[in-house]
Amino acid sequence: MLTSLVRSLRAEARRANERRLLALAGEHDACLDALPGVLDAGAIEDAVLIGHRDVRGLTRHEPRRADELLGTTRECVVVDAHDECRPNALGRAAGAVDGGGLLVLLAPPLDAWPDRRDRFDESLAVPPDALDDVAGNFRRRLVRLLRQHPGIAIADPETGAVERDGLTEPYPARERGTPDPPPRHGFPDAAYRACLTDDQVAAVRAFETLRDPDAAVVLEADRGRGKSSAAGLAAGSLAAVGRDVLVTAPTRGGAVELFARARELLDALGVLASADDGDLAATGGGRVRFERPARAANLPGDPDAVFVDEAAGLSVALLSSFLDGPPVGFATTVHGYEGAGRGFSVRFRERLDASDRDVTDCVMRAPIRYAASDPIEPWLFRALLLDANPPVEPLVEGATPETVAYERPTPGDLLADEHRLRELFGLLVLAHYRTEPNDLARLLDAPNLTARVLAHDGHVVAVALLAREGGLPPAVRERAYRIGRVRGNMLPDLLMGQLRDPAAGAPVGRRVVRIAVHPAVRSRGLGSHLLGRVHAEFGDRLDWFGVSYGATPRLLSFWRANGYRVVHLSTTRNETSGERSAAMLRPAGAEGAGGTNGAADAEDAEDAEDASDAGGAVDAADAADAADALPDRHARWFRERIAGVLSDSLADLDPDVVRAALAATGGRAALDLGDREWHLVAAAAYGPGQFDVHPEPFRRLVVRALTDPDPDPPLDADAERLLVRRVLQARGWRTVAEELGFQTPSGARRAAGRAFRALCERYGGSAVAEERGRYE
Repeated sequence: MLTSLVRSLRAEARRANERRLLALAGEHDACLDALPGVLDAGAIEDAVLIGHRDVRGLTRHEPRRADELLGTTRECVVVDAHDECRPNALGRAAGAVDGGGLLVLLAPPLDAWPDRRDRFDESLAVPPDALDDVAGNFRRRLVRLLRQHPGIAIADPETGAVERDGLTEPYPARERGTPDPPPRHGFPDAAYRACLTDDQVAAVRAFETLRDPDAAVVLEADRGRGKSSAAGLAAGSLAAVGRDVLVTAPTRGGAVELFARARELLDALGVLASADDGDLAATGGGRVRFERPARAANLPGDPDAVFVDEAAGLSVALLSSFLDGPPVGFATTVHGYEGAGRGFSVRFRERLDASDRDVTDCVMRAPIRYAASDPIEPWLFRALLLDANPPVEPLVEGATPETVAYERPTPGDLLADEHRLRELFGLLVLAHYRTEPNDLARLLDAPNLTARVLAHDGHVVAVALLAREGGLPPAVRERAYRIGRVRGNMLPDLLMGQLRDPAAGAPVGRRVVRIAVHPAVRSRGLGSHLLGRVHAEFGDRLDWFGVSYGATPRLLSFWRANGYRVVHLSTTRNETSGERSAAMLRPAGAEGAGGTNGAADAEDAEDAEDASDAGGAVDAADAADAADALPDRHARWFRERIAGVLSDSLADLDPDVVRAALAATGGRAALDLGDREWHLVAAAAYGPGQFDVHPEPFRRLVVRALTDPDPDPPLDADAERLLVRRVLQARGWRTVAEELGFQTPSGARRAAGRAFRALCERYGGSAVAEERGRYE
């Protein structure tokens, strides 16, 4: 029966140029034993396996490395989900199956599968939770959808019994004709002859505008439409006439298809000079080269054009940095597991449309690798919520803090209400460029995660995803402090490991993993209102609230307004976003009431990089004292150490981020200058003294000024930027003058002197008055 089923599925898939899914549901050994017969029955010669066990004749990828399939197509991809059901891997596997091919899923008996625990579940059982605390809701929903959607067969690998045959009796696929080049075009004919659909022709034609200096192109498509190929043909066309083309993407693997098409075109044109390390060079001096996003944003080598592939997988801030450079093309997947297309199309488009760019939009709808009637694509979109969207604008446009209801949906509630789940997850996807299918499983199954929402007329308008952290047993804290990390506890891990606080793992807190507000109702205080309700609900049961995200002045101001205090700025940049991470803490209960709810609104709060391992020994600590002091203690330590870090590993940090971070520490830095040090500062402010002779007292003074919550008189923003760049970040006078718009270094020196005078008048005493009197 199983052999006959596989032959029928394969024949139908080939006839319709669609894909089919075969779920072999049984014990692990039975599934593996049946697999060779399945591949033989389907006459499959090109198959790959995702899993943890080898099968003879198949190339195997670990589920964590399923992104190695990006840019490839296969007749068959086998996903062995017995040891690990990883949602990201399932999505990437399906995306690699060509029309006429099979996606084979090896799973435990479906009725028992949700109650079994696997390696992915182990990643959700973060201390102090145990594996038994992990729910099976993601797999419970997955099983339901396997049994509902067309094109999906389910069989017992041991008995051959067929629960569903998955046959849909589709019409045969129509033979696809070769599209004609446009009547007038500037790229080579060979670029258009390589196109497989009219949509691809239109996309390549749109990219021709990148020959103009102020052009920008936005190409959007679902997976399998050939957008990367279109971008590659355009990049190759530009390189063929001597243009230097810079390509970036979240990963090099994500740009494989782009480079493959560019290489084929340059070869066909007879101008391919070399292909070293994947980069391409043409005989006329043109080239197509790759750089990681954070480095590409600096436009190394002064390129003539930039292509950003899988653009939705990058942050809005990083994408915006490309708007100040040469012509740029953005290609992005609308419903992809590399990034959130809706976040790109809503938030980034606002900045793009406000820029001086001449924008050309292009949308590709026709699939290339399989027919438009393929049933696996809609199943995958639903199973992984790749097409989840927040409510449409008319349903929520009247939302205000007075009209919304605060709701506490449990994973069980979300599992039972597909509409609410899609709205909630769609809003998370819209708000954050890195929301992915694994996050759906975490939302439904992770015992340390909690969702809270604001609803208007029953529709989700704001959501916060919260992670319980801390409360770690002494043995776990000892290990985390001395030799390693503690999984799923980002902030305690950071505080114990990098910042060397052995007591930081004992207090219990909630980290805001994501916070999102519907774009139609932003700037109404809903983000702050949601946080206020969260603080009120959990405050009596916790010791702290926290957050970690890619630092920008706007986000730092938002979290500061809600009572959070900066305790750390990462010393390395995120490789994808190019941002430094900020970590902030807020005391729970009445101590944390200093925030001004409603003063700001949030778009997102990004995960920071993981804390590093570090060695040392744990001293005994009183947990209650540690809880009371944690936010205050770390904010104070940050104020004490930040001057030294800013002149070293943070010397290139945006001065506006520095200003906002120092303003958000929740207290004034200590200012313990002696008379001798005040004389040095006052001499530079009023007389011929020089900052360069002894910078340390100036640094302590500037940190005090920038952390002062009530400065009188205040410095203006330009003066603060000058003090950050020259005094705290130790930039030379010439560099500071050029960067901040002074005509000469002497002009920057004089402006610094005026700033020092203002600070002397604000904080100085008799020593300053004495020194000032010498020059009056």
